[in-house]
Amino acid sequence: MQSVHLGKVTDIDMMQVQTSTANRLGTAQKAKAVARGASPEKMDEVAKEFEAQFISQMLSNMFAGVETDGPLGGGEAEGTYRSMMIDEYGKLISRAGGIGVADHVKREMLRLQEVE
Repeated sequence: MQSVHLGKVTDIDMMQVQTSTANRLGTAQKAKAVARGASPEKMDEVAKEFEAQFISQMLSNMFAGVETDGPLGGGEAEGTYRSMMIDEYGKLISRAGGIGVADHVKREMLRLQEVE
């Protein structure tokens, strides 16, 4: 079995993971609240927001092993700006049609409205 070196984990890395997790949990809670009597447009907006967070999380794992140290890369600020860039990538992918998660989330919110 090969071991993979992902680099040194810093306090900033841990803070970004905690913020990302809080954002995802907040979006999930928002989806539940919206499902109780919201318009289809609002449900669509929240479902796309949830999908954007999901895609951003997948992309952040993909970028985790990318080393940028060198003459023009690295530094503490790069980690911060990379997370912002990944969040924007997630939003863009979701707006461009996404990967199908938003459709499932919206369908579930509609189902929750029917139950209540």
